[in-house]
Amino acid sequence: MEEQLVQLLAATQSAQETPRKQAEQQLQSLYAHADFPLGLVAIASHEDVPLNIRQAALLNLKTFVLAGWAEQFDEWKGQVLVTDENKARIREALLNLATTDQLDGKIKRAASYAVSKIASADFPEQWPDLLPKLIHIIPNGTDGQLHGALKVLDDLVDDAFNDEQFFSIARELLKVVYDVAVNEGRKATLRALAVSVFRGCFDILEMVMEDHKAAVKAFADEVLSQWIPFFVNIMKTRLPDPPTEQEENDDAQSAETYRSLVALKLQVVKVLMRIRVTFPTILSPQSPVLFSATWDELSSLQGAYHQMYIQEERQSRLEDADGLPYTLDFLVLEELDFMQACLRAPPVRSELETQLRSHQGTEGTWVYEVMKLAVAYAQITTEEEGLWNVDVNIFLSEETSVTANYTPRTACGDLVIKLGEWLQQPTLDGLLSYTRTLYNSNESWKAKEAALYVLNQLLSDFQDVEKTISPDTANGFIDFIRYAKAQPDPFLRARGYLVAGSLTRTSTDALQQVAPTFLQACLDAIPNDVSEVVQVSCIRALQYYLQALPPSVTQPLQDPIVTSISTYLQSQDLQELADSDDLLVTLVETLRDAILLDPSICLTGTGLDLLFTVASHGANNFQLTMLVNETFEEVTSAIASMGQEAYINLCSKVLPSLTGAFDVGNLTEENNLTILAADLLSVLADHGLEPLPAGFVQATMPKLNRLLLGSTEEELLKSVTMAVKNILSHDHQQLFEWRDESGKGGLEVVLVIIDRLLSDNVNDNAAGEVGSLAAELVEKAGGERLGPYLPQLLRAVAVRLGSATSAHFIQSLTLVFARLSLVNASEVVEFLSQLDIEGTNGLQVVLAKWLENSINFAGYDEIRQNVIALSKLYDLKDPRLSQIMVKGDLIVPTDGRIMTRSRARTNPDQYTVVPAPLKILKVLIVELTSATGTNRELNAAQAAELAEEGSDDDDWEDEGNPFEDLSTGFSKEQLMAYAAEDGPNMGRQRDDETQAFLVDFFTRAHSTPEFGEEFQALTEEEQQRLRDMSS
Repeated sequence: MEEQLVQLLAATQSAQETPRKQAEQQLQSLYAHADFPLGLVAIASHEDVPLNIRQAALLNLKTFVLAGWAEQFDEWKGQVLVTDENKARIREALLNLATTDQLDGKIKRAASYAVSKIASADFPEQWPDLLPKLIHIIPNGTDGQLHGALKVLDDLVDDAFNDEQFFSIARELLKVVYDVAVNEGRKATLRALAVSVFRGCFDILEMVMEDHKAAVKAFADEVLSQWIPFFVNIMKTRLPDPPTEQEENDDAQSAETYRSLVALKLQVVKVLMRIRVTFPTILSPQSPVLFSATWDELSSLQGAYHQMYIQEERQSRLEDADGLPYTLDFLVLEELDFMQACLRAPPVRSELETQLRSHQGTEGTWVYEVMKLAVAYAQITTEEEGLWNVDVNIFLSEETSVTANYTPRTACGDLVIKLGEWLQQPTLDGLLSYTRTLYNSNESWKAKEAALYVLNQLLSDFQDVEKTISPDTANGFIDFIRYAKAQPDPFLRARGYLVAGSLTRTSTDALQQVAPTFLQACLDAIPNDVSEVVQVSCIRALQYYLQALPPSVTQPLQDPIVTSISTYLQSQDLQELADSDDLLVTLVETLRDAILLDPSICLTGTGLDLLFTVASHGANNFQLTMLVNETFEEVTSAIASMGQEAYINLCSKVLPSLTGAFDVGNLTEENNLTILAADLLSVLADHGLEPLPAGFVQATMPKLNRLLLGSTEEELLKSVTMAVKNILSHDHQQLFEWRDESGKGGLEVVLVIIDRLLSDNVNDNAAGEVGSLAAELVEKAGGERLGPYLPQLLRAVAVRLGSATSAHFIQSLTLVFARLSLVNASEVVEFLSQLDIEGTNGLQVVLAKWLENSINFAGYDEIRQNVIALSKLYDLKDPRLSQIMVKGDLIVPTDGRIMTRSRARTNPDQYTVVPAPLKILKVLIVELTSATGTNRELNAAQAAELAEEGSDDDDWEDEGNPFEDLSTGFSKEQLMAYAAEDGPNMGRQRDDETQAFLVDFFTRAHSTPEFGEEFQALTEEEQQRLRDMSS
């Protein structure tokens, strides 16, 4: 069998899809064969088999284990495929592979991963000797054996141990790991891996601490009392001189030694950060020593870092095969973050505040020294310089902080921001003092740019939290800005323009005298500066001036600003620009700010044309299309408020562009461009005047109709449906009078559209807005005009609602009946009760979907309409409603077992069954709670504390989260719903109108004879909410 398996495994490596898929299927077909897993293990162990085949054997074995070893795996296929005897053989063979000396690392890692998966099912009952074997190997094995054993242990801690298993062996395990970590006779990489294993234990400790805080804290005290002195010692140990670039390229012994020591230090800093998060009070007494050691090391590493990354271009952000980072930039990054964390430790703060009070002046203070350190590490690296020169979009992504590339430069910005949050004026004074020293020296342009970069980061944070800086401080930086803008280096020049704008924005009116000059210089640089980095920096900086300066200064420059952006775009290849997301967003943001100075410019100038041009090349960018839509919405609303003539002129200007985009999008198959055009057309109709300008329908409906009847693109169908709905809402008369090229009237055209969207050929997402269109048509056309089409339409809506699964689609269709119920609820009940939908009464189908999904409805108007409609149905007291049974409350399992995905599939949620009127009351009680805001707002103090806890800005104290205290009145489910992004009523705020309506409703309902029995059928929590309402 092994020969057959080798052939199949080789075929799975094929670049051709067909033989590869066939081989994978054949391997799966062998799962039931008893020798299959043994054959894979034998292949992996055979030295004569090619390395890639041995690795593939272990990867396939891991997949097999997940499918047929034990039922606890999510991938479990329902049958144990390995005998107990074979399991024992496989376990032993895999552990031997994972801990064998002189074996390829890829094989050992794959074996180790398989061991951890098996151990998660079998340890300790079926595999009691696993830990004893590892614990024997670790102190006694060769380096190769030790590496394998540590890797297995790392995987076990990460993936296999539960809390009970961990604590049964924790002391013994951590003892052998500690002995490796402190053993200077072992390779530093092995010591680093040992520290990594220790760090992994904190995930388990953190989980257990929720239920056993005192015991875990005592255990952590005991363990950390041994480890922390070792950590302090490693932090104080100096690195040797870095290897030369040639030594690195030759992989010399000095380079290997340096990398391994960096890796060890890195793991120590990482574990200290982990301790600080999980057990801050244990680490707090050591924080002054650790802070000092970190600062000293960062100071000593400046020369090496500067040589390797600022002057040369050494490799950065590298990890070894075990996932351990080992380059100096990673170490500097971690230490900068740890230094920032230490600044918030009470003992450190107390000491630093004392030093600051006793020092006269700003130069020479510790704040000054921190600024010096931050500027040193914030300098542009050679790698960044090269990338930014080639691609200005990368420069902008770093500048706007949207990049995922967190570097020492950005960490220095964060360090100074945190210092500014604690000591605002001393931070500004220290930075100003050091910048003055720097600019009076012969330091390089990179250092001078870094000082202004750090200032820029600080000013951006001040702007975010609405802080301002004093006039004296603002004026103190002006000369440096002027100097920077006059320098030959483009990055320093660009930084000067950016800081000038930021400083203007955060200094209130302190720079009013120089700000117009700065603004004009910024505007002049866009067409005239030779550097594109400077040009785009000035385009971005314009936003700061437009937001900060009074209209008397900015409005006269509206045309020149738009012209300057137009000039920049003319110099670009617009096809290449489509890949520059951050640049496109910057252009749109600046255009938006310029246009909104006076939206009437859109009627005569080129602002909107320019906006649409940029948008057409960035239609795939979600952020950009949102900005364009929001800008056009503001423009449309502003121009519509000027009167009918202005709105007609706007339509005349933009309709040719929008309808033309439909044709371009169709020809190029650019669906996103067509979607954007439909969204903008929808905005134009929705925020315009009633009636729409003559010819609006004729100009738009033919193309909208073609798309709705011919397209299969989901998002496009939704956008175009909304456009038609808004046209219908704002001028149904013009729409009904219009005829298509075949002579069909507008009413019939819309009915055909709705019929297509409700058909089974269009999925829930694509048809997501058809309910809104149908409801609008019923309301605007009325029963008399619709005639026999009305019952056909409502039947089609009810049938599709019965099969709908998407929450948004269910809401859309339900609101057709909800809006009708606002006018005549009894007729809705009568109509639905006479419907037969595949053997089920229509009233049952519609009410079941309606009531089971109501609490997930979104949108204030929609929720309010739904609440009133349900109240009217309840007030009918129609016996047919009482006969409709729907889902009630979730039945919570009482067996206490963890609900894995595999268990959830075989044990779906169970609910009680209740009559529709009772369910209406339950839904309206939830809506009453939401309308009061208590479900979302909690209180300001708790919300602030939650935000603080999530921001990693907490102090070094073990303070309980108020959300974990269920005695506060919040159930665990409510708290989980609060955190869920897609939870019901997410983002709901207080709604006084709905609240008043519901209070009145329940007051009236209380006086009805049926209410007493229904009240008793409510849960205790629901009853209490009603009592609270009446108290």
